[in-house]
Amino acid sequence: MNRYLKTGLFGFMIWLIPFAVSVLIFPLRVSQRQLFESIMPVIIAIWTVFFSIFYLSRIKSNFLKEGIFIGIAWLLISILLDLMIFIVGPLKMPIWDYATDIAVTYLMIPVITSGFGYLMEQRALINLMD
Repeated sequence: MNRYLKTGLFGFMIWLIPFAVSVLIFPLRVSQRQLFESIMPVIIAIWTVFFSIFYLSRIKSNFLKEGIFIGIAWLLISILLDLMIFIVGPLKMPIWDYATDIAVTYLMIPVITSGFGYLMEQRALINLMD
C-alpha cells in the first residue's frame, strides 16, 4: 500500500474510532464529565499505539523520521476533521474551547509515534553493532 494512502487511512481511523466512542458515551460528558475526559485520551492512545506499531513494523529504516512524519500527519488529520464538525459544522464550538478541550489532547499522537520511531531506530542501531 502507498505510504501516503496508508498514512491517511490510519490517520482517519485514529480520528474516527475515538469520535465514534465519544458519540456512544456522550451521555457521560454531561453526567460524569471527568470520566468522559479521562476515557477519550486513553482511546486515542490505544489506537495511536496500535496503528504506530502496525505502520512502523512494516518499514525497514528511518524509523524516527517516519514516526515524526506519521505523528504530525495524524495530528493534522484529526484536527482538520474535527474542525469540519466542531467549528464549521453542526456543533459550532468556539475555537478556543475546541483548542483547550479537544485539540490539545491530540498532541499525544506525535509524542507516541515519535517515541516508537526513536525506540525502533535505537534498536536498529544496536542490531547493526552486533
